Amino acid sequence: MDSVGIGELPDAHVYGDEGSNTVANIAGEIPLRIPTLRSLGLAHLVALGGEPPPTARGAYGRMAEASAGKDSVTGHWEMMGIVLDRPFPTFPHGFPLDVMAAFEQRIGRGTIGNVVASGTEVIDRLGPEHLRTGKPIVYTSADSVFQIAAHEDVIAVPELYRMCETAFDLVGRGLGVGRVIARPFLGRPGAFVRTANRHDYALDPIADTLLDALTRADVPVVSIGKVKDLFAGRGISRSVHTSSDTEGMDRVTEAMRETPAGLIFVNLVDFDTQYGHRNDVAGYAANLERFDGHLGALLPALRDTDLLVVTADHGNDPSTPSTDHSREYVPVLLAGPRVRPGVSIGTRATFSDLGQTLAANFGVGPLAHGTSFLEEIRAQHP
Repeated sequence: MDSVGIGELPDAHVYGDEGSNTVANIAGEIPLRIPTLRSLGLAHLVALGGEPPPTARGAYGRMAEASAGKDSVTGHWEMMGIVLDRPFPTFPHGFPLDVMAAFEQRIGRGTIGNVVASGTEVIDRLGPEHLRTGKPIVYTSADSVFQIAAHEDVIAVPELYRMCETAFDLVGRGLGVGRVIARPFLGRPGAFVRTANRHDYALDPIADTLLDALTRADVPVVSIGKVKDLFAGRGISRSVHTSSDTEGMDRVTEAMRETPAGLIFVNLVDFDTQYGHRNDVAGYAANLERFDGHLGALLPALRDTDLLVVTADHGNDPSTPSTDHSREYVPVLLAGPRVRPGVSIGTRATFSDLGQTLAANFGVGPLAHGTSFLEEIRAQHP
């Protein structure tokens, strides 16, 4: 669940994220109807209101981020075993002029923007100028990202991707920026809409991940959503593009039928892009409820040896003035026929504990970071 955090980390003040608690602050404004997540233990981790939390049907806990930063690449890499000692560089005043000049020279046209902005706001503000001039909109955020927005009727999607590849060479390989993101959109002034043709260009993981270990052992790894992009395609056996979180959950169900064994790794990005970054509390709440319904339908499909994990990569509290990610704990909810019910795994010091647990589960560890909690959650079978 991209950005579904459950409370500020002890160092949240360093990031300006005091008071952030994505789930609790939403629940404080809108009563959440999420019976499946409650049953998996979420109500033991964060204040949801309503009835006292039931005994969890699986194991539950929360994880702190040991790496510096709060972006998607950092969170996903740490889940898979990489802990970064310093964050990817950010550009709170826009990118250096010499970098922008080199980018414009390489793509053969000027740009507009080069500002820190919310993606939907900057498209609304600069979209009309983009339509008049044909110049792509460049912007960044509190994260380490170089984003390029363009109307699909002005700059075709393949050309936008080529621009992003050029930018990645300059700021990714050149400056160590974590991601370049293509942000195509459609519509007219006052009614611009981003399309599903987003594409992320990320740095190669700086060390081995669980995904590398799995593929070396011929264990299938199925990426659903933007997971493949976040790992630069490394350690992925098969990838599935999605246009919404609902489609993402549908693809999970299909992958479970088609993949007899292996890891199915899905990122549900709408929580973050559609609702967190837009400070849309009601929309975020509704998406949590939709996901809860899909999750409830998925649980009966778990086979005897299946392990389901629900977690997040950072926070993005839509109730705060900020439209950026927030430095928060994330939930980790585990279910399956072989998971002991009602087990708390407490507060884990790093997201890498999850990767180490999965490595132990598949017999491909140990990873460089993290402590497995597999034995804590495993039910005793004759």
